[in-house]
Amino acid sequence: MTDVYFIGIGGIGMSAIARYFKFKGLRVSGYDRTPSPLTDRLQAEGIEVHFKDDVSCIPEDASETLVIYTPAVPDTLEELKYVRENGYHVVKRSKALGEITAGQTCLAVAGTHGKTTTSTLIAHILTEGANGCSAFLGGISKNYGTNLLMSHTPTVVAEADEFDRSFLQLHPAIAAITSMDADHLDIYGDLAHVQEAFRTFASQVSETLILKLGCPVSSDDTGAKIFTYHFDKPEADFHSVNLRLAEDGHYTYDLSYPGGVLSDIRVGTLGWVNVENSIAAAAVCLCYGMDAQKVKKAIGSFQGAVRRLDEHINTKELTYIDDYAHHPAELSAAITSIKEIFPGRKVTGIFQPHLYTRTRDFAEQFSLALDRLDKVVLLDIYPAREEPLPGVSSELIFNGIHHAEKVMLKKDELLDYLRNEPVDVLCTFGAGDIDRLVEPIKEILLARK
Repeated sequence: MTDVYFIGIGGIGMSAIARYFKFKGLRVSGYDRTPSPLTDRLQAEGIEVHFKDDVSCIPEDASETLVIYTPAVPDTLEELKYVRENGYHVVKRSKALGEITAGQTCLAVAGTHGKTTTSTLIAHILTEGANGCSAFLGGISKNYGTNLLMSHTPTVVAEADEFDRSFLQLHPAIAAITSMDADHLDIYGDLAHVQEAFRTFASQVSETLILKLGCPVSSDDTGAKIFTYHFDKPEADFHSVNLRLAEDGHYTYDLSYPGGVLSDIRVGTLGWVNVENSIAAAAVCLCYGMDAQKVKKAIGSFQGAVRRLDEHINTKELTYIDDYAHHPAELSAAITSIKEIFPGRKVTGIFQPHLYTRTRDFAEQFSLALDRLDKVVLLDIYPAREEPLPGVSSELIFNGIHHAEKVMLKKDELLDYLRNEPVDVLCTFGAGDIDRLVEPIKEILLARK
């Protein structure tokens, strides 16, 4: 095999695997629907990317070409149909990741939310305090500026994505499950099938499973040793005690765990939700055998992942935070964290809903989460892979917001709106293309100072 061709190369998970094969010395190229900062970076690294569905761009020698595709692309795509009909070896992204991690010690993080920050932190702890690791991440690490880490140490950290049951291709030695909420109901149908998939994932963990307290997985579901974790509940095996919040919004806590108490852990990222993520990451690394003091030090130097409670401006007069939250539970966790960090300040949130099906399924829960804000700016739905659904729009969410101030805008109206809008604490939320507005928003806000 000399060529690896990616259909949907601009996805966060796909781009990491593309970088991996480039690192291994193979020719890498691919298609994506639209340019993005990720595709810009791939092109800068010497990977050819095109943005037109064009079979002539596919390497000609089918026998020497591996094709990797994301299930987010439609089966009607001409390039996908062509490789399937012309003798290419074609695999899903999840299958490729499973084959890459096989034969190594895999540390995986699954969950409907929390997995990106937790897996990125685990990779950072191993890089800072142990012999390093390879890592395939679902976000850009702010410490390293990438979603891929490479190491000669045969340990790999993987974000285990439940979309399309992708995580069932992984067989980790140690895994964490951060949450098992209803999501991707276009794939699973209902919560029961979501939970069934997570229990199947748990059955594939060989050594240790770190489970968020309350997640419905038991020893009947896995042969791995189970430990539980929680933000502060003492019945969990790993939990915080003596929690303190500093003026800058960063927490310090003591970790109670089966090995004793690890004192004075300062969390390098904002919010109570990142305290909990750090407990999960610490549990994985301590079970992996890492020195507790090195775990503590690395948690303090962790800068987070891009778009996860991401500080862009943080002063007493003006604050701007960007977050990827696109599920009601994520949104609620992010908002409650921010409100707790900045008591007494007016928090305005801009939310771009992601997917028509998710909006349809969770409109009421989105409204309840957003009602925790002081003001809501609601944008149109970002469709991603979906076609519009009759009767489904952002108005379903907007009409359920009763306590916060609220306004609904088109995305292209937002920047002009913000130029004249008073701001104290501003947050942007969503998994669509709202990230393209982060720098322009930051420029508008900084121009006021």
